[in-house]
Amino acid sequence: MYYSQDVIDSVLQGVDIVDVISPYVHLQKRGSNHVGLCPFHNEKTPSFSVSQNKQMFYCFGCGAGGNAATFLMKYENISFGEALRQLADKAGVTLPVRNYTAEQKKRQEKRERLLQINKETATYYYRLLRSRRGEKGMAYLKGRALSEEIMKRFGLGFAHGAASDLVKYLKGRGYSDEDILESGVAVFDEKRGLHDRFWNRVMFPIQDMRGRVIGFGGRVMGEGMPKYLNSPETPVFDKSRNLYGLHMARKTRQPYFILCEGYMDVIALHQAGFTEAVASLGTAFTEGQAVLIRRYVGEVILAYDSDGAGTRAALRNAQILRKAGIRGRVLSMKPYKDPDEFIRNLGADAFRERIREAENSFLFEIRMLEASYAMDDPAQRTEFHREIARRLCQFEEEVERENYLQALAARYFIREEALRKQVASYGRAGAGQQDLVSPDQPPARQERKPRKGNAASLRNQRLLMTWLSEDTSLFGQIRDYISPDDFEEGVCRTAAGRFWEAMDAGQAPASAVPSVIASFETEEDQQEAAALFGTRLQGLSGEQERAKAFHDIVMAVKRDSIDRLQARDVSDPMSLQLLLYEKKKQKKLEGAVFKPRRES
Repeated sequence: MYYSQDVIDSVLQGVDIVDVISPYVHLQKRGSNHVGLCPFHNEKTPSFSVSQNKQMFYCFGCGAGGNAATFLMKYENISFGEALRQLADKAGVTLPVRNYTAEQKKRQEKRERLLQINKETATYYYRLLRSRRGEKGMAYLKGRALSEEIMKRFGLGFAHGAASDLVKYLKGRGYSDEDILESGVAVFDEKRGLHDRFWNRVMFPIQDMRGRVIGFGGRVMGEGMPKYLNSPETPVFDKSRNLYGLHMARKTRQPYFILCEGYMDVIALHQAGFTEAVASLGTAFTEGQAVLIRRYVGEVILAYDSDGAGTRAALRNAQILRKAGIRGRVLSMKPYKDPDEFIRNLGADAFRERIREAENSFLFEIRMLEASYAMDDPAQRTEFHREIARRLCQFEEEVERENYLQALAARYFIREEALRKQVASYGRAGAGQQDLVSPDQPPARQERKPRKGNAASLRNQRLLMTWLSEDTSLFGQIRDYISPDDFEEGVCRTAAGRFWEAMDAGQAPASAVPSVIASFETEEDQQEAAALFGTRLQGLSGEQERAKAFHDIVMAVKRDSIDRLQARDVSDPMSLQLLLYEKKKQKKLEGAVFKPRRES
């Protein structure tokens, strides 16, 4: 839903960003700011800074930045509207009520009822596991060396199923047969009517990114079939666009996820401290799930069973990840079958070492391919080399393709030039294109286009904006010399313009800066705007030194602005007049004296 800038500002002004971030990051007061370890990348030295005065955060390590809403969006991976609603609750601000059509209201109410049924069901199974009727399930889980704490964290339960006890329980809570059936926790047939879907099974609630229960997986006790049974697709559960454990793994500070085959593998890894583990939901890994992962990390460690089926799944899913723009590595668990068995026998440190040794997924793919050829036969070895060339064609980026080409040429004793010619030949013929992303598939993540201008010019603009937001007495001193038009086009100029308006209106940085950041729609633009106000000001000892440094920054911004004007076509009289006018301001600026406030 769209919220006006006035509503957004009132919410942001009603919260303290330090209070918002503190539950997620351990912050320590340092000067006028608070610092801590950045939650968005791994670091040992704190580079994450939170300004209470400007109500913004900025990481000097990875460049993440923004206001309180931006932080929640990035950390919780939620929409701006959801972040604003969370902050509004803290601030005691009532947001405008969305007007639904009758049909929209009906669908929304249905979704809420189904989610509530799932929540009630999860609670029922959870309590049953810890009762006398759940002893069989509890014995199984304890036999798998799961602690009570980890069982609680994942909400594990038990479905007895005798006499459809869950259906009776839900009916007693006032839910209709129609809603119980549509939720997927029950099935209907002519002989038994409406009855429990799950019985005699340990239950694994499946949660979405917000921690809401959207479905279930159940592991049968004994030799029954199927071994694992999952909820069907429902209005709140899409298997292809969710992952087991994602609601916890998305908060990891690792730059990768560990992708497993089953629920127990994920739970065992989390118990061992690997909270970045996730698994697909009883179905084959999908492109939709790869796109979902891409929102959080750029790399995936494939930790599949070491048998033939696990190897085939790793080969298939490595290609899906590659198409989605995600780096893949394959972890070996030999001599054990799966992560759970490996950790129980060798421990977490050994598993951590296997992660470090995990093989690049494309090199793994070629190594597995090699086993299909008799390498002592020249004809088969030649065909193997041809297949390498075909598969190299799937890399569109020349640098990446060349790096793999060199690595494979060295590994398999192929002349680089010969392999390069073969790749070029297949490339012209369109070989390998079947492995590229088709038009109806989600595109791989694109690198952001570089900003206009050079790095020194951008840094000067950031230094100036940061200084102005730290020392508001300077704004009036530079107002006659510098305007938003002196900044680079795009986010910098737009942000400067909005900051100028706020300063002219008498706003303080505590409300102006977060408001400027929030005025941008995308997280990327908000991060760029935050960087304008978060550049480090190096300690300057005396008043004269500070005055000179500030004067030099203002002069540099003006000089860069005039350079951009001169690069344009000034044959137009108006353009030439503007250039001359700005040069006059530059001349006056040379003799200007500024008095920055002393650092507190």
